[in-house]
Amino acid sequence: MRFRPILRSTAVVLGLTLAAAACSGASGPDDSADGAARATETSDSSGPATTETTEPSVSTDGAPAEEETPVTSPAAGEFNAPGSFGDPPPIPADYDPALDDALDRVFGDTVTTAGFATTERDALQAIEDSGDPRLAWYVADLLRFFGTSQGALITTAEGLTGLDLSDVSPWGDLTDHLIAWDVPAPPGYVTHKRGLLSRVEPAWSAFFEDGSAVDYRLWSWGGVGIDSRPFDQTDLPCGCIPAVDNPPVTDAAGGDWYDDDRIVFGVEINGEARAYPRNIMEIREMVNDTLGGRDIAMPYCTLCGSAQVYFTDQLPAGVERPVLRTSGLLTRSNKVMFDVNTFSVFDTFLGTAVTGPLAEIGLQLEQASVVTTTWGAWKAEHPDTTILAESVALGRDSDLLNTRDAAGPIFPIGDVDPRLPVQEPVLGVTTGDGRPVAFPVDAARRTLIDGGTVEFADITVELVGSGIRAVGAEGADVGSHQAFWFAWSQFHPDTELWRP
Repeated sequence: MRFRPILRSTAVVLGLTLAAAACSGASGPDDSADGAARATETSDSSGPATTETTEPSVSTDGAPAEEETPVTSPAAGEFNAPGSFGDPPPIPADYDPALDDALDRVFGDTVTTAGFATTERDALQAIEDSGDPRLAWYVADLLRFFGTSQGALITTAEGLTGLDLSDVSPWGDLTDHLIAWDVPAPPGYVTHKRGLLSRVEPAWSAFFEDGSAVDYRLWSWGGVGIDSRPFDQTDLPCGCIPAVDNPPVTDAAGGDWYDDDRIVFGVEINGEARAYPRNIMEIREMVNDTLGGRDIAMPYCTLCGSAQVYFTDQLPAGVERPVLRTSGLLTRSNKVMFDVNTFSVFDTFLGTAVTGPLAEIGLQLEQASVVTTTWGAWKAEHPDTTILAESVALGRDSDLLNTRDAAGPIFPIGDVDPRLPVQEPVLGVTTGDGRPVAFPVDAARRTLIDGGTVEFADITVELVGSGIRAVGAEGADVGSHQAFWFAWSQFHPDTELWRP
């Protein structure tokens, strides 16, 4: 084994650093230690740390000129085809249990020191010599924290996969390939991953369940700590992306602090309308609120360009209202959210409980529609609307969509359905018979403005302010929301795609 030189003189020390940071309000381990860390973490003296993202400018021309069908479906094998990632390495028929000792040593106590790559080189050599690319998932998890500071890890990953990894982003490059190739997890992977992440944040241990349907290969650290503050105590500091419960609001006139041409996420429930400014949602990313007499939670994933609203009331008997929080973990660039009362993890995009007591009862949260529009257009259409108070922004004015996220996804997502550009905004919804469908936002808006109709099955899309929403029969709310194409299509791999 020929090791790469150490690219940084000091590695990140894991231990309980992040857990301590979460208590003190400081940020977690420095992302700069991971050359792959395409995500950045920012902190502000007026509020806790938060992970930021940037959105690339993308074509919004809709379907190619030669496309004639109004709706397209993914071809067999199209979604996660190797594509530009090349052919995957072969997977051995058997796993050598003798490797368990080497894995225990690499994932053992030496993980908490800067010298493990030197002291455990023989273990890394055994892992590389196995030629089993499944073990690259272990290496990727370590690279997320140590990154370019450990040339030995990069060399091991290259030996297992045949890749020549990026010097700037080895973790991201490796993980993108493993996802796109759909490399299986090795035996015992969940146990090792739980152990590693629990050293960083002990509370994460509860999210890992043996036999769970969760694909833990796809989970990674998002750069911040867990938000485990109890309900209605979101004024407490944390080293997390800070949710807000029961945020203060003002009437439309009181929202003059927010320019009319800036984006809000508009929600109307039982005739009561409220605007959630995007600059606040980029900072908070999670709101637990009450609107129109209903309890709701709104997660906003800056990485996915997706604001959603879930009803958190009218639940089965004996189920307490879920209070949703940001865990600090991601899955394919989508936030992993959880209920702080039960520590049940929810699929953020689908609203389905996937671990914990709420998964055991199969809890599925109902969605309400969210309209992405401008503040000026929303209040013109809803003059009685309320808007979150400026103080909820913690003195910051975030615009990640046009800054950090403007160059594309900053976390690994693997291969993407090629029918649209990666970050093309789409309006996503599920039909009455359970079929997901996506409407390219700009193309649908142009069609409606020109007097045309936008329909699919029992779904009709209509203009709302400067945005759009989908409705069902007799105008019923069907829980539509906007998202980047890569996010919608990866969580709905069988989605239909409306074409103008």
